[in-house]
Amino acid sequence: MSANLRPTGQQPTATYESAFLKACRREPVPHTPVWFMRQAGRSLPEYLKVREGIPMLDSCMVPELVAEITMQPVRRHHVDAAIYFSDIVVPLKAIGIDLDIKPGVGPVVEQPIRSRADLARLRDLTPEDVWYVTEAIGLLTAELGSTPLIGFAGAPFTLASYLVEGGPSKSHEHTKALMYGDPQLWADLLDRLAEITSAFLKVQIEAGASAVQLFDSWVGALAPADYRRSVMPASSKVFKAVEEYGVPRIHFGVGTGELLGLMGEAGADVVGVDWRVPLDEAARRVGPGKALQGNLDPAVLFSTPEAVETKAREVLDAAADLEGHVFNLGHGVPPTTDPDSLTRLVEYVHTQTAR
Repeated sequence: MSANLRPTGQQPTATYESAFLKACRREPVPHTPVWFMRQAGRSLPEYLKVREGIPMLDSCMVPELVAEITMQPVRRHHVDAAIYFSDIVVPLKAIGIDLDIKPGVGPVVEQPIRSRADLARLRDLTPEDVWYVTEAIGLLTAELGSTPLIGFAGAPFTLASYLVEGGPSKSHEHTKALMYGDPQLWADLLDRLAEITSAFLKVQIEAGASAVQLFDSWVGALAPADYRRSVMPASSKVFKAVEEYGVPRIHFGVGTGELLGLMGEAGADVVGVDWRVPLDEAARRVGPGKALQGNLDPAVLFSTPEAVETKAREVLDAAADLEGHVFNLGHGVPPTTDPDSLTRLVEYVHTQTAR
């Protein structure tokens, strides 16, 4: 079912007429909706307080804590959507992969996956594996009311890169070596990860998420031909798996200016754009029939309020002729951002775009 259609035979949800979902469906909006990737996190003192002494992955598995952290930026900034607080490696941890998120490093996998025998460690994900997600989303939808909740997951390529490298990598040597050297094993690995990711997103949607975002943080490391051949089939499988729910599907990657058209082609309803490509040019690359999300450079937030407004105005001007626009940063909120700068930015965008 298209996300642009009211679900047939169903009553519209409380969030259906929200500015965020209207923009995703490319419908007229009362104002340009705003949310920020990593809006729930280290930039907020209230987040640091509730997370004190609790490891990252542990914090993702306590429903009451997840709900509180997810709500914090909604209360503080008055953003138009909440993003479910989690981490892209949560479903991998849930199926028994031995990994941890090490402070200052990121996800580290004890035994990297590099052979066909290793694939057996990637079993199916069941709703029971992530019971805390269902419970947390139940708490959230009750409190959010008409504010949409965005579910999310890591895309197969980015999950594969962590699994194959054993942790974060700038060059992705092992990942690309496997992709080029054993195309069949690579395809089977991404297909397994697509199944796990699809199951994880379905749990979130069935629990009450109003939209989902697929993060492909590292896919900008690939050339378009490699993306089309070696990555797009798995990402498309994920988007196809959740199409029946009729919720908007957002696709975002970093450094993906050359891949924007393909990322839309993979099945997204909304294509996220980082700060490197202006939104009017991004629209040309993506083509008609898609909304865009983005794309203020997060580093601008460290400048003066006047500079933030100037750059935000540039984003809004570039988005003036888009079919649908969700204002966001071109990547996540940096940890040392002054939260007040985000609150002012939301108010500025709402005021400037009020219809």
